[in-house]
Amino acid sequence: MKDKKGFTVLELMIVGVFAALLLIIFFIQKSNVEAMDRDDERKTAINAMYYALEEYYYPKYGYYPDSIDETVLPVIDPALFTDPFGTNLGIEGSTYTYEVANCNSKNQCREYTLRAILEKEDAYIKKGKK
Repeated sequence: MKDKKGFTVLELMIVGVFAALLLIIFFIQKSNVEAMDRDDERKTAINAMYYALEEYYYPKYGYYPDSIDETVLPVIDPALFTDPFGTNLGIEGSTYTYEVANCNSKNQCREYTLRAILEKEDAYIKKGKK
């Protein structure tokens, strides 16, 4: 009887299938982690806008603006008005929205809702306190 060295085709196929499964699991998990990171970025941006409105804008003016951007809220990083996909708040397709209610003819509003559409969770929503 000869002494055989090496692997059979079946053994190589099993190892190949196992390696392919590990790669698939890795890329699925990597995608999930990246989506959760983007969701965290969105929550951070919405919180920054919320606190800027509540702690800076409302005490200074006594009402909420009808729209927000870096000129209205200069106290926060302008990059926060851009979602993780590069779309600015107020532009169609953005995952951020700022909705106002109870506004007068001078566009001075008494209520607002900030919303971020998340990938892995329900929408993240903050409403004005006043």
